[in-house]
Amino acid sequence: MRRDVVCIGRPFLDLVLTGLPRLPEAGTELAGDGLHVAAGGVANVAVGLRRLGLTTALVSERGRDFAGREIARLLEAEGVAWSGREVERAAVTVGVPIDGERTMLTFDPGEAAPALAEIAALEPRAVVGDHPQLTLPGVRRYVGAGYEDAAAAAGRPALVVGRADTLFANEVEARLLTGIADAAEACRALADVVETAVVTCGAGGAVGCRGAALERVAAPSVVAVDTLGAGDLFIAAYVWADLRGLPLHERLRWAVLYASLSVAVPTTLAGAVTEAVLLDEGRRRGLSWPRVGTGREGPEEGVRHATRSEA
Repeated sequence: MRRDVVCIGRPFLDLVLTGLPRLPEAGTELAGDGLHVAAGGVANVAVGLRRLGLTTALVSERGRDFAGREIARLLEAEGVAWSGREVERAAVTVGVPIDGERTMLTFDPGEAAPALAEIAALEPRAVVGDHPQLTLPGVRRYVGAGYEDAAAAAGRPALVVGRADTLFANEVEARLLTGIADAAEACRALADVVETAVVTCGAGGAVGCRGAALERVAAPSVVAVDTLGAGDLFIAAYVWADLRGLPLHERLRWAVLYASLSVAVPTTLAGAVTEAVLLDEGRRRGLSWPRVGTGREGPEEGVRHATRSEA
């Protein structure tokens, strides 16, 4: 079955422990008030895309352990098809939100890149995720920098960009890649090696650069409960808006809004709202209205979808 977007890269099983005032000191124990289980990593992007109405698949190695089986169950419940060869272990992250910031402990067994033929068989319009060299002619390619990759490629951002059309990095990753502390200037530097560069700034919003055009978008004021995965949902909404033909500034506005809405509850899975909810929130805030649907229909069909949604 043809998919709008194929996500590649290792998904994680996220275990989010809430209600801790701080991390415990060595030899001590603290009790939280809740334990939440969700799929994480690139699975967040896939779930966000699916809830935003895009047909989505995930191609990666599949752990046969408990964590892998639980990720598969969660993805199946969201309508995200997951394919790839089986391996022994899946990746797991324990997230502890403290004072609105994320603290993470991770087990990652590593991953081999999927075969390009596996991706091509799904005939995607876009590919999102790791392994930036895996590209297909005529298919849009989005890559997130990632902290470890950014640290390894310090001063050489082209290593992370690969053949991507769009690169996403947070402020720390952008600084590692460019050596520039200012997010906007770092974004400009990244745009020298990729068609579009986007730097996310948490509560400070986001910056995007394409050619000589630099766009800044502020984030709405929210009380953050759990920021784990907000960057993944930012990517999902950005891709959603891009596939609907919105200009850079509007892509950033929708992406910042989607990420901001997600942090009000524990886990990204709970915070990823549907397309209908996002559109209603965007309309209230004066955002430009994108076409609703898969984006494959012609202009007249797009207008009909939008009219029904506004009715």
